[in-house]
Amino acid sequence: MPRLLLASLLLALASFAHAAPSNSTTLHDDLDRLMADKGFASRLETARLTASERASDLVVTAMGFLGVPYRRGGNSAETGFDCSGFVRAMYGETIGKLLPRRANEQAASTETIPKSDLKPGDLVFFNTMRRAFSHVGIYVGDGKFIHAPRSGATIRVEDMHQSYWSRRFDGARRVMANDADETGNAATR
Repeated sequence: MPRLLLASLLLALASFAHAAPSNSTTLHDDLDRLMADKGFASRLETARLTASERASDLVVTAMGFLGVPYRRGGNSAETGFDCSGFVRAMYGETIGKLLPRRANEQAASTETIPKSDLKPGDLVFFNTMRRAFSHVGIYVGDGKFIHAPRSGATIRVEDMHQSYWSRRFDGARRVMANDADETGNAATR
């Protein structure tokens, strides 16, 4: 839906700009009126707020699992989580998106973003087993992420700037509205 809204906005702006006068102040005022008339501004703001609220909910929910033990193959608070099981459970419970089960599959089914564009709720990937995307966590802001680290440990927040994590950083990804369907399979684009 956001892509359809953006496409509609761009089409309206393109047709408006073609017929618009050359005076930039008039163009700006007319553009503001057009966006208000079509409801684009309020819809864009609503979409932005909804995404921000969902990311906050995701991070708050994830923080509620601090201290839950790591368990290889685990995907519940009762039995414990591994890294990808934790991420999958948080997205399923909070956003209603079921991501694929494995970290490398989660990386493949989400949108690559620059590290500098990380926002709370984005996924961060690390090479911890001598293979790409072998570990995943959820970015919580301020250079920190929450994850299920390894056997014998519990879910915790760590700093991505620590040498261990910074040397193994493998990339950042964002879960978009169409990145996964309710069965956890990658959606077609």
